[in-house]
Order: sequence, then C-alpha cells, then structure tokens
Amino acid sequence: MHDTFPLLVCVIVLATVFDFINGFHDTANAIATSVSTRVLSPKIAVSMAAILNIAGAFAGTAVAKMVGSGLVETASITQVTVVSALLSAIIWDLITWYFGLPTSSSHAILSSLVGAAIATSGTGVIIQKGVYKILGGLFLSPIVGLVLGFFLMQLLILMFKRSSPALVSKIFNRSQIASAAYMAFSHGNNDAQKTMGIITMALVSYYKLPDFHVPLWVIVLCASAMGLGTAFGGWKIIKTLGVKLVSLKPIHGFAAEASAATVIEVASHFGLPLSTTHIISSTIMGVGASKRLSAVRWGVGGNIVLAWLITLPVCAVLAWLICKAIMLFS
Repeated sequence: MHDTFPLLVCVIVLATVFDFINGFHDTANAIATSVSTRVLSPKIAVSMAAILNIAGAFAGTAVAKMVGSGLVETASITQVTVVSALLSAIIWDLITWYFGLPTSSSHAILSSLVGAAIATSGTGVIIQKGVYKILGGLFLSPIVGLVLGFFLMQLLILMFKRSSPALVSKIFNRSQIASAAYMAFSHGNNDAQKTMGIITMALVSYYKLPDFHVPLWVIVLCASAMGLGTAFGGWKIIKTLGVKLVSLKPIHGFAAEASAATVIEVASHFGLPLSTTHIISSTIMGVGASKRLSAVRWGVGGNIVLAWLITLPVCAVLAWLICKAIMLFS
C-alpha cells in the first residue's frame, strides 16, 4: 500500500486524538494528590493543569527526536505503520481509562510503534540502541521515583518534626499548589513531545526529509490537544491515585509531586520518554511507605504494576495485528 496524502492527514488526526486522550487519561498525574488532599478543588486543579501542560509542551523537543528517530528506522516505515501504532495506543488507553487503571500512554505508543514497524518491515527496522535506552528509562524511573519520594518525605519529616500540625498544614497547603504546577508543566514537557515525535516521523517518512526537525505548527497542535484533553480530566484514575493507593496529607502530596516532576524534568532534558503515570504512582507509594509500609494499599499498587507489565506485549501485538489487517484488506 503506497503512502498517500490522505493517509498522512489520517496520521495527524489520529495523533491529535491520541494526544487529547493522553491528556484526558493522564490528568491524574498532575492533580490527583492536590485534589485528594483538598488543597485544590477539582475545577481549579484541572484548569491549572491544562494551562501548564500547554506551557510544558513548548519547553523542548529532545524527547520528540528520540521517539521519532531513535526507536525505529524512519526510512523503513509507512503511514500505515504510524496509523496502526496510534490506533493500538488509543484503543488501549480507552480500555484502561474505562477500568480506572493508570497505565502508561508512553508504554502504549512506544510498544505499538515497535509492533507496527515489525509488521511493516521486520525486526531489522528496530534501532536496538534506542530501544535499550528507552526501556532502561521506562523501567528504572519508577524505582528512582519511589526512592526519591521516600527520602524526600523522610527529610521533610525531619525538618518539621518540632512544628505543630497546624503550621505544617498551612505551609504545605500553599506549597502543594506549586508542586502540582511543577508536575503539570513536566507532564506537558515529556508527554506532548511523544506525539510531536510521531507526527514528525510521519512527515519525514512521507516527504523523504533529510533530517528530523519538529515544525512549530506540530508543537502548537500537540500542546493544544494535550491541554484540551487535560481540561476534560480523567476522574476515575484521579480516584485510584489520589484515594485508593494511599491516604495523603498536603505534605505527602508535595513530596510525591516534587519528586515525580524532578525525575521527569531531568529525563526530558536528556530526551528520555518516561511514563509520567509510573513516576507519580511510584513516588506516591514511596511517600506512603515513609510513614509505614502498611500505609500503602499494596494490593491496589500490585494491580497497577500488573497493568504496566501487560501494556508492552498487548500493545505491540495489537499494533502488529492492526497493521497486518490494514495491509491485507487494502
């Protein structure tokens, strides 16, 4: 099946839809803890997250370049490859949203891209160095987040152990607004760039461009779609992260958000596409464990981890099947 301009348009539309669903699905990453601690009302929290997600999307393109040119050989893929990957990721995001599972949109789109690329051109299309780098970041970052959340919470406990509960609440009621804003900005920075990378990959493939450069209109489009999706919110996942996983107070919310946002910002600087869902989930568990291990509802955490683990193979296979089906019936 030869690439056509309508197929390129289809890629851009589907990528925009995926970006919207990503924002919708991952609203909880930035604001779940702030809502659960009652520092921010849901309406204010969602509005703030939407604006800062848009701002974060303009912060750089290093992640976009890694997604678009560091995972698979751009010259060996087609628009059908990208369409299949996007359809797979969208389907998986909607299924996990329906069941309230905070799975990774990053895992979904990256594994879908690999599965669709293999269906198109075989395993030789995969850039092994890029795969190892991305997988290393995806799997190690939750561990870093858990440890950082644990130790930051321990440090805060040490710093404020002689302070009254009323003073601590007053300080972190305000501080958590800043940490939620920091988290929302970092989410937009890392996650919106993944869709920028997908669209630019399609442009490079279609127009046979000599280098990988993210156009300004792609940045604006992805930032807007991410912000709009965030504005609609994903309340089922907010409930899972902010209520079911661990009981939080403002100081805990601050520690979880600040830890998660820091990990994401460092990764974005080095062009690593992380799962913001994994990071905030792991920092919440780390913060909860700093009180006592029983403070974390490990059964809920186990279900989240299980959902993480099945995302990679399920999305890769789903994208492979979709790609083969399109090629067969076309």
